[in-house]
Amino acid sequence: MTNTTEWITRSVSRLRSVAPAPDKAPKAAKAAIDKHATDGAAKAPAPRSTHERLQATLRRGNESLSPRALRRLLADLQEVVAPQVSELEGGRRAQAVAAWYSQAEPEERRDMWLLLCEQFAPDATRFQSARQRYEAAAGTADEGQAEISLRRALVSPRTRLMQRFAVFPEGMRFLVDLRAELLPQLKSDKRLVALDADLEHLFSTWFDVAFLELRRLSWDSPASLIEKLIKYEAVHDIRSWADLKNRLDSDRRCYGFFHPRLPNEPLIFVEVALVDRISSSITPLLDEAAAPADLAKATTAIFYSISNTQPGLRGVSFGDSLIKHVVETLAAEFPRLRTFATLSPIPGFRAWLGKNAGAMLQRLDDKRRAELGRAVGAELPEAAHLLAAADKALELDARSPVRQMLLECAAYYLGRALHEGKPVDAVARFHLGNGARVERLNWAGDPSAKGVKQSYGLMVNYLYDLKRIDKHRSLLAQGKVPMSGDIDSLCRA
Repeated sequence: MTNTTEWITRSVSRLRSVAPAPDKAPKAAKAAIDKHATDGAAKAPAPRSTHERLQATLRRGNESLSPRALRRLLADLQEVVAPQVSELEGGRRAQAVAAWYSQAEPEERRDMWLLLCEQFAPDATRFQSARQRYEAAAGTADEGQAEISLRRALVSPRTRLMQRFAVFPEGMRFLVDLRAELLPQLKSDKRLVALDADLEHLFSTWFDVAFLELRRLSWDSPASLIEKLIKYEAVHDIRSWADLKNRLDSDRRCYGFFHPRLPNEPLIFVEVALVDRISSSITPLLDEAAAPADLAKATTAIFYSISNTQPGLRGVSFGDSLIKHVVETLAAEFPRLRTFATLSPIPGFRAWLGKNAGAMLQRLDDKRRAELGRAVGAELPEAAHLLAAADKALELDARSPVRQMLLECAAYYLGRALHEGKPVDAVARFHLGNGARVERLNWAGDPSAKGVKQSYGLMVNYLYDLKRIDKHRSLLAQGKVPMSGDIDSLCRA
């Protein structure tokens, strides 16, 4: 009791020594306090690290967990990876931490992320020593052993901790959801990037295609699984059960990758239409009243929707493997199939043109500029004129200079607009990175409100020429987008 009383007395004394109470402070002191408060509002102090908070007595500012609660949580995490603890017991302890996490407030969860980042980092001294031994052993018989030691020194306790969380039945689900919650916070708090990097590295191994199962989803699949298609469809929203049934009809296929630790969750799925030519519009493919196509005449597989379902697996690439597996599966089931292509949105085109319309107009010669000017009602058309006319894209006839200009801009966007050697459009980056080529632009391919908002209704076909996939990848690696002659002509117009 005496110790407690003395601690309270000392703490109160320290608080009183900072500044007198406002109502008793002299005017000069009040002014100083007000100035300090104003300065603090203008520039908040840097947040304390968990190292500082663990040594403290009281929480400060917006800190969530008190130092005492933070120490307790750290002890719980350390017990998960204690050297004497078995994998099974470590998994049980990790499950208890996960149970706490599920009930924690967002800021309390953030405190756990910070503990994982700052308290379970690699041992810098051990790493430095291992690196020096590796450099000294270069070219000698000890080089291999020195490399092993260096690799081990690079493995952080945080990695081993995450591995323990993956032991209990729902552990993989827990980690994937944790990263999904973590990702939006990385820009505002760089302290969290180490945890994200470890999770991404682990997921790249755990979700390697060698451990995934390709499964077909049909109308006969469990209802709980079919509902996931409605939930996760990211390209063309599923409007009703009739819409979904149409997408799973006899002339359609839907395939997904599954992981054994997430057995009822497709990680990614693709919807395919079996038709007799490359599709130019999404409308007939989504027409619920349309009769199924004759499979005996199907020569073309159209991939019209690919959806990733787990935000926490961002950066883990298995879309290209999915397409390869689906192509092999379809070719085995339908030997008449010769063409494999997509009907894809161009999600970034409208935003890109809004910033680059002026530069695209500069590419026109005097004759083309005059024709466009007459079409938009301006002798010297500027970016604003083109963009205003483009807002009514679906009303433009085939000979409209505005329509031709939009097609040329879209071709340039897909075939020439690169960032660090890669297409700026996310969908183009995905398919071209998988070895496809830009095949054809489709006017009014998606006349829906979403399609108009993204790309003035334009859609694009990417062609997977199975004999030229490696060649196309090689071209892209050189900063050259593989494209058909028609697209190339539009780019050069």
